[in-house]
Amino acid sequence: MSVYYLLQDIDKCIGCRTCEMQCKINKGISPEPRLCKVVGIGPKWVDKLPRASYVFMNCFHCENPLCVAVCPTGAMQKREKDGIVFIEKNRCIGCKLCLHVCPWGAPQWNPETGKVIKCDLCKDRIDVGLLPDCVDACPMGCLSFGSIDGMSEIIRIQYNMHLSVGEKIGPVSCG
Repeated sequence: MSVYYLLQDIDKCIGCRTCEMQCKINKGISPEPRLCKVVGIGPKWVDKLPRASYVFMNCFHCENPLCVAVCPTGAMQKREKDGIVFIEKNRCIGCKLCLHVCPWGAPQWNPETGKVIKCDLCKDRIDVGLLPDCVDACPMGCLSFGSIDGMSEIIRIQYNMHLSVGEKIGPVSCG
């Protein structure tokens, strides 16, 4: 598992998909592959009003990633220093084995290159002290990024804020 955590406050997300678009701009990819995606849930009725929720989904950077284990060329790798799972694009032969074994659908087929691409948490940005592009671009500030310990503290603070005002607590998405 990565030492980093990407956390979504579902109550703040309006489903604008700015995170998805910024990811595509940063990576220079076409509309088809979705390295992160906002999934709509609902609408459902809450207090006699229709309400939809939006869940941010990206690669979970698994502790024992099947995508890395099955890659015949070693293109799919896991960084030792922080657990980020990424693709060495020059080594990918486009066999798609990683697409078939990932239970979350994180590896995506890029028809323009004939290779697989996936979320790498913008490791190039992280390495120079910046946030992943999806977090930076979110106009609602619903995405947070940091160490697992830091994100645990944010979850506790959000939970306490909801309790203090007597709100119903929505789900929190983590990746």
